[in-house]
Amino acid sequence: MPDLPDIPAQDWQGQPITPQTCRQCAHADLRLDPRQPCEPARSCVQDVYARRIDRFFRHHPALANGYLAHPYFEVRAIAVRHADLFRLSALLNDADETVRLQLALRLPQRLLRTLLHDPHREVRIRVAHRIDATELPALVQDPDYQVRHIVAQRLPVPLLPMLMHDADLQVRLAVAQRLLMPALWRILQDPAAEVRRVLAQRLPVPLLDVLAKDVDWTVRWEVAGRAEGATLHALCKDTEPEVRELAASRALHIAPWAAQEPSHV
Repeated sequence: MPDLPDIPAQDWQGQPITPQTCRQCAHADLRLDPRQPCEPARSCVQDVYARRIDRFFRHHPALANGYLAHPYFEVRAIAVRHADLFRLSALLNDADETVRLQLALRLPQRLLRTLLHDPHREVRIRVAHRIDATELPALVQDPDYQVRHIVAQRLPVPLLPMLMHDADLQVRLAVAQRLLMPALWRILQDPAAEVRRVLAQRLPVPLLDVLAKDVDWTVRWEVAGRAEGATLHALCKDTEPEVRELAASRALHIAPWAAQEPSHV
């Protein structure tokens, strides 16, 4: 997205950036090199506008290390994207979450775990995406549902029962989509029909009869799409027309002879 022409060039303290500002800047010589543009209101580390700061560091990544302690959080955060990895640990306790968000994208695993319980949810979300799966149990009780949802998508399957009774539906759905038998059987009584529908899609066919009388017709409809034998034929008499139709259609497909009218001799 291009810069908007009506956004003035000013520094993070609200002072205008003028030709005099540029002459006094430590990087004044960069303006003389057309291969590495440094231009007010476009590519400038002194500007308050994050896009212009980012453009400066993309042109001059080698300068990023020198700005990790800058008083303006946007400068620090953008410098983190380009700085040497071994310099990043100094910002682990940075007061601004924008800086820690950028750290969460670059820190090596041994340092990333220090942000597991960061006070800002967006930081923890990024950590949950990147942290080694062996560290994920530390986030199972996270207060934010989205963090737990990511954990449910990445947690090793044997550990998924830790989240099977989570308070959030989306978390439980993610668990239901990954659990294996016999643990899958343990969420049969989930209060949400959405979860039970996933069960109807994933349970072994011989066990589907337990859901054939579910109180929610959409669960029974899912069962009708997979059931066989007595369970399927019982659903041909279901109280819900759509369930009956699907069950009858499948029964006819599986055993067409059973639906034929008896011949008269």
